[in-house]
Amino acid sequence: MTQHFIVIGNPIAHSKSPEIHTLFAAQTGLKISYQRQYCPDDVASFTAVIEAFFHGGGVGANVTVPFKQMAYECCAARGGLSEHAKIAGAVNTLLLNNALLKNGTPIAEAIYGDNTDGQGLVNHITSLNWPLKDARVAIIGAGGAARGVILPLIEAGISELTLANRTLSKVTDLVNELSAASETIANQQIKTCSTEALSGAFDIIINATSIGLSGDTLPLNDALSCGYAYDMMYGRALPFLQHFAKRGAQTSDGYGMLIGQAALSFERWTGHKVDVAQVIDSL
Repeated sequence: MTQHFIVIGNPIAHSKSPEIHTLFAAQTGLKISYQRQYCPDDVASFTAVIEAFFHGGGVGANVTVPFKQMAYECCAARGGLSEHAKIAGAVNTLLLNNALLKNGTPIAEAIYGDNTDGQGLVNHITSLNWPLKDARVAIIGAGGAARGVILPLIEAGISELTLANRTLSKVTDLVNELSAASETIANQQIKTCSTEALSGAFDIIINATSIGLSGDTLPLNDALSCGYAYDMMYGRALPFLQHFAKRGAQTSDGYGMLIGQAALSFERWTGHKVDVAQVIDSL
């Protein structure tokens, strides 16, 4: 029996999700259909797409820009949210909440949201054999990408976390908001500073901004160093990684994170774990 999945976005033609999940299915012996689904950028259209998909027997859906926040609001009002989705304030994975099914039949209120982005990052870093346990970590950025990885990194056992952003008030507000929402985050030692003021030696520094895609550079302090540098963007040469590679750091872009978050979505839907490294090599 074929299991049906989609990825919803606007634009969506560029999405690599169908190829990625097809490789997952080949590993696990499952028969799937995974399609790209374009959707107009409004709540009514998005709601209609997901309701039609699940009423039609769909198993799971991924959500990409610009719908992650919209998916969050929809699930918050209907079928519920995972803790990671609540903290991230965004949803990238949709599935049915079986506790809300009526006699096994999907209803509008049964759509449940998860966020696997941050866990995908952690899984990729782990697969690289970079040290996360007791690591001193810095994240640059205060947007949705940074927000989504804070809890998974803390759960991975880091010892210290510093958040830096060009506008200091944004990162300070983010820490206060997340600390109020999560006891786990509130119990973590978190420092904040401006990007320019970020200095010292870290085990891992993560760029959670998209600045590198335009070729621009971050205002990095000369006294800033790390053993490992990770940029959540991918698809081109990234100045952030070039900067730290010249200083002897091991580096990685975010392509493995893309595969990692997809693998976790696949596992949520099917119960099957996959070998992420094998898929990265295949692609």
